[in-house]
Amino acid sequence: MRYQNTYVNLDTRLYHEQPPTPLDNPRTGHFNTQVAQQLGWTNDEDLMTNWVEILGGQYVPADFKPLSMAYAGHQFGQWAGQLGDGRGLLMAQVLDNGGHPQDLHLKGAGLTPYSRMGDGRAVLRSTIREYLCGHALTQLGIPSSNALGFVVSDTRVRRERIEAGAALMRVADSHIRLGHVEWIASFAPDVLGEFTDYMIDTYYPECRDSETPVLAFLTAVVERTARMIADWQLIGFAHGVMNTDNLSITGSTLDFGPFGFMERFNPAWINNHSDHTGRYSYQNQPAIGHWNLNVWLPHFMRLEGVTRETLADCLAPYEATFMQHYQQGLCRKLGLPHQRESLTLAFEWLTLLEDNLLDYSNSFRALLGLVAPNEHPHEQQLLSTMTAEFNNEALEVWQNWSTRYLTQIKQLPTEQAIHDMQANNPVYVLRNSMAQRAIDAAEKGQFEEVNRVFELLANPYSVQDIAIDLDTMPPAPHAPQMPISCSS
Repeated sequence: MRYQNTYVNLDTRLYHEQPPTPLDNPRTGHFNTQVAQQLGWTNDEDLMTNWVEILGGQYVPADFKPLSMAYAGHQFGQWAGQLGDGRGLLMAQVLDNGGHPQDLHLKGAGLTPYSRMGDGRAVLRSTIREYLCGHALTQLGIPSSNALGFVVSDTRVRRERIEAGAALMRVADSHIRLGHVEWIASFAPDVLGEFTDYMIDTYYPECRDSETPVLAFLTAVVERTARMIADWQLIGFAHGVMNTDNLSITGSTLDFGPFGFMERFNPAWINNHSDHTGRYSYQNQPAIGHWNLNVWLPHFMRLEGVTRETLADCLAPYEATFMQHYQQGLCRKLGLPHQRESLTLAFEWLTLLEDNLLDYSNSFRALLGLVAPNEHPHEQQLLSTMTAEFNNEALEVWQNWSTRYLTQIKQLPTEQAIHDMQANNPVYVLRNSMAQRAIDAAEKGQFEEVNRVFELLANPYSVQDIAIDLDTMPPAPHAPQMPISCSS
């Protein structure tokens, strides 16, 4: 691998150097060969031979420079003060095969100075969920952390019950969060200039070409964040805990806790059982992204040339970037061009889904069964299942909408419409029930279901032979969706 351990060269107040605390008897959970190849990990015999021991914290390669990061954050809208890597270590920074920076971050690595009341460990269930979700989002084309693999161990960890300790080697283009700057502003303000230069030079070097590199950098973060959240909305993904310490500066999805993929369409859906007010509901994610950036940006006023007026200009593109990306994506999901008539149909379609609590992913994919039924038997079956849920009133609304929709589609090149629909509407997403079945099996020492789900999610836009009916089966129309705990 091509190591580029630059974070360790920054001011020592920003981190704490330490090795991981080994797990007892770590064993193979799953290994992501695709990520390993991307990193160049597979070219190193030492890394390949000892990957279980590396992830288990028993062996630290010579070129690794493990450290825990200090950061802060606003959690559920309230200032939480100093936080930091309480159970994770930035093990190494590398350049991947494309020359892009990647962090190797070991989650479940033991106690750090930032553990607070925690034990520094991760349990198997949350490790599997994060492993599968990072893989799922990546294969869906949404910027996200991924993972090299995970291990399970004999280490006992107490949560609501005693569980098996596990560790995940998370891979992300950056682990710098909005909360890093919040920490610096409160505890080491003299470092802000150096740290901002580091963020620009490492992750946004193109901003150096601007007459005002700092403002160009801030605007780029705003726009990337807006696009990421638009991608979440389009795919029906809810992060569940959008604290400022859980948002990356690169606009990549980071920190999977109580996440979920939308099943029965309910924009007010709350998937985090700790979110009693619905602050982080699916429909609130775009506004929360804006709120977080609005909290983050003023800290840069300590730098020369940054004023409230220039920061307002940096934040201004957020709404337009989000709306353009979301509306274009919504039209592509319907196979339609981005124009007013298409958006009218799109929002009417979302209303139909909401009013009848239809399955989000299945319903969008089912439209292929309407447009080209003979070529898409799976989607034709989804369509039949969907329409069977309509009462007379809903059936009339559907018939009216589908007639107008088909009229629009027939005015377009059919091949292009079908291509757009197939490329933007997955057959498979990581439903909570799907993840839970894999977890239940893994807790009995059986990882075959983890592997099957992993392989299924590797090609989410194509119908696959390894799928089972439960992979696309939504819960009953009025059954509560599985709430997910922050406990991990």
